[in-house]
Amino acid sequence: MDIPDQRSPSGAQWAISGAGHEAVIVEVGGGVRTYRHDGVDHLDGYDADEMCPGCAGQVLAPWPNRIRDGRYTFGDRLLQLTLSEPDRGVAIHGLVSWVPWRLLDRSPDAVTVGYDLPPQPGYPWPLRLRTRWSVGPDGLRAEHEATNLGAEPAPFGFAVHPYLRVPGVAVDDLSMRLPARRRLQVDSRLLPIGASEVAGTEYDWTSPRRIGRARLDLTFGDVIRDDDGGSTVALSAPDGSAGVRIWADREFGWWQVFTGDALPGQRCRRSVAVEPMTCPPDAFRSGRDVITLKPGATWRGVWGVRPGV
Repeated sequence: MDIPDQRSPSGAQWAISGAGHEAVIVEVGGGVRTYRHDGVDHLDGYDADEMCPGCAGQVLAPWPNRIRDGRYTFGDRLLQLTLSEPDRGVAIHGLVSWVPWRLLDRSPDAVTVGYDLPPQPGYPWPLRLRTRWSVGPDGLRAEHEATNLGAEPAPFGFAVHPYLRVPGVAVDDLSMRLPARRRLQVDSRLLPIGASEVAGTEYDWTSPRRIGRARLDLTFGDVIRDDDGGSTVALSAPDGSAGVRIWADREFGWWQVFTGDALPGQRCRRSVAVEPMTCPPDAFRSGRDVITLKPGATWRGVWGVRPGV
């Protein structure tokens, strides 16, 4: 049933459940607020009376991560975005995290929400965004669509921002498998300035290894694909008794990992944000893996969370 608190900072709350899995999807941002299985939380979410902290569970479109100075070119246009992270002088995480999404369809175990992004200064292309959230025996699943409603091609990138946790296990003690061969090197503004191989370095988690005291807010690429073309990041307890996995289909070629060191209070280093991304930071400037949506074209991507090691 719905959680009856329309005064929530995250708006209407749409609860779904099935096969022992439960999630709450929110109106503001159209993201996931909580996800649990058999009463155990696998996402570090937030309360209904709390404003979404640290982008927890948010949808990031039409670009993920940061754009240097909020300035980029596309075709013959020079465009300027609002600097949504002014301390670093960047535009961060797109334009849909704080807008109200509409309820389009629902059943006991699934809900579909949507938002029509109007053209605006800095991003003059109209997009139709849709997400179907569902739960079931395989865990939490999110199916996303983005359609270009305009008459001109539009640049596009996408990501989500869930924080994963293994209850009772500190971030330092988590074992992580991160299927990526390269990492981006960043400057003081967390913007990419180069790339390097992870093999033989402290950033190599291609085999499961303890996170330890690593302070991560880094992008990893050159992913090692699963048999279906997607990739999977796994976190587990030291003894292997519990864990959680996040998977993403072939549309997502990058992973951002954030150990939460910059978060305030109790959220500091309490969980790990593991973010599947279609493109790296500053992609609108570099062009790296930017999706060009032709008029009327639709992009689709799927990811999910599964409990277990």
